[in-house]
Amino acid sequence: MAETRRLAAILAADVVGYSRLMGEDEAGTAKAVREHREAATPIVREFGGRLVKTTGDGMLLEFPSVVAAVECAIAIQKQMVERNTGVPEAKRIVYRIGVNLGDVLIDGDDILGDGVNIAARLESIAEPGGICISGSAYEHVRGRIEADFTDLGEQSLKNITRPVRAYALKSGSAGPTPRDSAVERSGPPRLSIVVLPFTNLGGDLEQDYFVDGVTESLTTDLSRISGSFVIGRNTAYSYKGKQIDLKQIGRELNVRYVLEGSVQRSGNRLRVNVQLIDANTGAHLWAERFDKPVADLFDMQDEIVARLANQLGMQLIAAEARRAEQAPDPDSMDLYFQGLACLHKGWIAENLARARGFFDRALAIDPSNIDALVGVARIDLLRGIDFSSDDRVVLLARAEANVTKALSLAPDHAAVHMYLGLIQIHTNRPAQGIAECQRALALDRNLASAHASIGIAKYNLGRAEETEPHINEALHLSPRDSAANIWLAIAGISKLFLSSDEEAVALLRRSVQINRNYHNAHFYLAAALAHLGRLNEARAASQAGLALNPTLTISRMRAGASSDNPTYLAQRERMLDGLRKVGVAER
Repeated sequence: MAETRRLAAILAADVVGYSRLMGEDEAGTAKAVREHREAATPIVREFGGRLVKTTGDGMLLEFPSVVAAVECAIAIQKQMVERNTGVPEAKRIVYRIGVNLGDVLIDGDDILGDGVNIAARLESIAEPGGICISGSAYEHVRGRIEADFTDLGEQSLKNITRPVRAYALKSGSAGPTPRDSAVERSGPPRLSIVVLPFTNLGGDLEQDYFVDGVTESLTTDLSRISGSFVIGRNTAYSYKGKQIDLKQIGRELNVRYVLEGSVQRSGNRLRVNVQLIDANTGAHLWAERFDKPVADLFDMQDEIVARLANQLGMQLIAAEARRAEQAPDPDSMDLYFQGLACLHKGWIAENLARARGFFDRALAIDPSNIDALVGVARIDLLRGIDFSSDDRVVLLARAEANVTKALSLAPDHAAVHMYLGLIQIHTNRPAQGIAECQRALALDRNLASAHASIGIAKYNLGRAEETEPHINEALHLSPRDSAANIWLAIAGISKLFLSSDEEAVALLRRSVQINRNYHNAHFYLAAALAHLGRLNEARAASQAGLALNPTLTISRMRAGASSDNPTYLAQRERMLDGLRKVGVAER
């Protein structure tokens, strides 16, 4: 039987903070949501809409006209302002609404497909009391209704394969939009940022193409950060060359962060300055300067953009985690950001346990939170490969199950492919792991950890001489990464496997200097020093490792072998012989 499809305008509405409201007053909240829904019914009928279905806190509507759907959304939000008058802030029912025009699959009275899913995802990024519509919907309502929209640029929506252009109804447009203090507290979307056109300080018009290229490439690369909300290039460029108040830009564009910068060329040197600013307070959160000799401008542009995107990703996560700590009712993504910030502090047992707690709480609220699923898998992966547990097989199997689930929800999520690859690399499937990491890099060219993972796979394949270039590429892309010490340790292991012990010592000492809490780096350093005959230094390194992981034994490290490649196993045995020389217990 052929599928029945039609083009439809879809409106998805959801209640902000529904879980908190139900937790505080289940019966009262359910009654209020039902009464508000019933009050909206005449408005829906007036605009020719059909109620497809309801959920506990939301509703899905279908309209024959996009104009009717958007006008209905505006009318519902106006009504909600009136109905919330006099209601205590903590008990107000506030909607987010998303509208999309798209193809839908008919299933009885229900409608299915990406057309519906996009409306639901647009609803999730709308501000409380606000309306967010797709580019396809905007093209039909532009100039046809008395309302103004802000171009939010292309958005990477959860479980939607391709980016979707989004537009938000401007505050105050087409009548009052809810702006009470409860809504103000929620503020702009998390990870929302505008990259303002960089300033060409040299005044050389021929340099403008380079300056604009940095701005545009950075806008594109930041949009690849999972969950980011990046204002589109055309909107950002409307501010070019103007004297601007960054707080005002934050309000106009409804973003939390502003990135601004400048480029200056002097002779054969190029200087790029960037600042990340809190749009609400105007406070500078982070600044960086690149000062390099000019070689190939386009190569330099790629390097600047890659480093900035990686560094900004970490800074934005840290800023979101700080905000989340103050949230009276943290939601699933708030908890995810706090967990990720714990991981960025270093992979010691205490941080791993705290991060796991945040990820578990995030999944309890939203079991389909892809990032939290990956976070939980990451904790199990790290515990499974650090020689501190006898449950290595169980931990890695559990990690793979969660990553596989995340991949089914988000097939084009670069980090998910990378972590699946890393799990495969550590479970004697290095060739498969390399392929997954290469898929990740095809999706996100700046994913430094994918390069490092390929480096691990190379020595697992008995090709340790190929590891260092991959580690260097990771460090080139993200030199201040929270995993930089791990990457240096990986390079050190490869040198140890190749009997290049002096080079191994130099790399492993750099790893320890960056983060003394990574116990494996101390053990690998001890083995390299032992093979050089520097036994006193080797014993000191070994003792530092045992202070961090007193359960480590030779047999546990041997059981943690990631490959059955004969060359790898022989090289690994040489490393274990080094540890025997300094008295690490066999069992």
